Order: sequence, then C-alpha cells, then structure tokens
Amino acid sequence: MEKYYTPEEVAEILKTHRETVYNWLRSGKLKGVKVVNLWRISETELRRILGGETE
Repeated sequence: MEKYYTPEEVAEILKTHRETVYNWLRSGKLKGVKVVNLWRISETELRRILGGETE
C-alpha cells in the first residue's frame, strides 16, 4: 500500500513553507488528491519531485 503525505509533511521534507506546497498543488506542479477537503500527496509523486529520492 502506498504511503500518502500531508502538505505539511511534504513542506517539512522539502524544507519549504507549507503555503508553497499548496500553491504547487493548485497550479498542478505537484500532483495530489483531495480527500474531502484535505490534500494528500503520494510517495510516488514526492519521489518524482525529488528526482527519485526521499528524505
């Protein structure tokens, strides 16, 4: 089962502000899914952004 991260967790991993992550989600630079009103980013997508690496 794939792991999903909150925008806050992604911001911490990428060392950026959480609002930046939300902007990327809204613009499509970062792909995520909305569950009810909450964004979730898959580990696969996070690896894509990081160029194949996590943490």
